[in-house]
Amino acid sequence: MDTLTEEGDIMTILHAAFASLPAVIWQWRQWVPPLLIASAILGGGYVVARIVRILTRKALRAVNFPVLAERAGLDGLLAAGGAGTDTTGLLGVLVAAFVLLVALTWALHILNLTAAAAAAGRVALYVPRLMAGVLILTGGLYFARFVAQSVAQYGADLGLVDAPVLGRLARSVVIAFVVLMVLDELRIGQGLIRDSFLILLGGVTLAAALAFGLGGRRWAAHILERDWPRERSSREGPGPR
Repeated sequence: MDTLTEEGDIMTILHAAFASLPAVIWQWRQWVPPLLIASAILGGGYVVARIVRILTRKALRAVNFPVLAERAGLDGLLAAGGAGTDTTGLLGVLVAAFVLLVALTWALHILNLTAAAAAAGRVALYVPRLMAGVLILTGGLYFARFVAQSVAQYGADLGLVDAPVLGRLARSVVIAFVVLMVLDELRIGQGLIRDSFLILLGGVTLAAALAFGLGGRRWAAHILERDWPRERSSREGPGPR
């Protein structure tokens, strides 16, 4: 009797297992097409990302962007930081990452993974901000270098001894504004960084004004006397009443 009971239990278990097998097979039949579609989307996105990366690098080289990045000094910063690529390659990687993230978001939507698709979509939308930040930083550093050279040259033409110092100071001011623009584009600590910069700029301006007023009185008096001499004002006499 015990043997018959055990055989009956086994048959009951097998029957239950085989009875639920069609439902499992049906679920797999529902999951296989989305998996195949999602895999195809990811594979196609990978291929498109590689093609777009190559085209981006070629397009940037066609407009001499590597020369601009090298003169701006951003390539040197990336090399010193061990990035293993230059600014042109970094932009190509960002474009490829954007394409892959878009493909990943699409594939996750196909699989009805809404939360993961939303997270991937937010990351994908942030990548263009990174690309814009790199472009702003490259152009800003190049402009800062141009301003420094122009100020130093103009100061040298005027015979100022501290012309190189003025050039470096102008370059630092431009770089500070550029960094603020990049941080604003990346939405990183906007209020705190902006307020800190304004406080620092106000302190530097006040210090420069005090230094000029206390240490450059004779030079300022000489400039005023040269441009607006007292004899001119005495000859002109009092103005009309």
